[in-house]
Amino acid sequence: MRAGFRGEKMITSDIGLMYAYAIYLIGKHEYGVEPSRLRNVMARWFFMTSMTGRYTGSPETIMDADLARLRGVTDADGFIQTLDRIIEGELTNDFWNITLPNNLETSAARTPSLFAYYAALNLLNARALFSHVRISELLDPALRGNRSSIERHHLFPKAYLSRLGYEDVREVNQAANYALVEWDDNVRIADQPPSYYFPKYAERFTKKELDDMMWWHALPDRWYDMDYPAFLEQRRALMAEVTRRGFLTLLDHK
Repeated sequence: MRAGFRGEKMITSDIGLMYAYAIYLIGKHEYGVEPSRLRNVMARWFFMTSMTGRYTGSPETIMDADLARLRGVTDADGFIQTLDRIIEGELTNDFWNITLPNNLETSAARTPSLFAYYAALNLLNARALFSHVRISELLDPALRGNRSSIERHHLFPKAYLSRLGYEDVREVNQAANYALVEWDDNVRIADQPPSYYFPKYAERFTKKELDDMMWWHALPDRWYDMDYPAFLEQRRALMAEVTRRGFLTLLDHK
């Protein structure tokens, strides 16, 4: 939760969670890291490992390499510095500007890069699109109901894209074509063109509220009038930037 991941539905790798917990226990019991410092460094660590899928390929090999870097460490400061060096080595400018936008070019419903973006929205106290309610509140795992309080909405609805000639599911269900909205807004929008529904919903908000909403949800200026492929490309870059900004909030407590 400290890393912005509000519940098990945002976890894409059980083994990644298990390995993060193992690193946590090492920091706690072998290096005696003070609880608040440990919580903060582990939030950075989990955000990075989850977003990059660090333990999906050859998890045992990667974990062995991570443990090897800790063998020469003798104290709490060294433990934290070692983890932060690994994080910095992974999350370079090229990662944020090239790798992450490329990773967001997917139609998979459960992808580490997309959940990292959602985690960043939680860390930034973002509100759902067209809503005054914070996403973190709507994603609260304690909420139970016949229908989820928050849903993924096609910014360019499927039927509208079909009329434009986009029929392929992979094109329509791109991660960059989804935004988090309250379920009743999702129902009301239905298959209306974005150039029709967005200006109407925008009237609910002040300019400041609308500017914040546009930034949180990585919406380019006048996105609703854009060519669909150009919109996807620009929004992926903006989603990556929002994700970076969310992660940076975790550095405030180093």
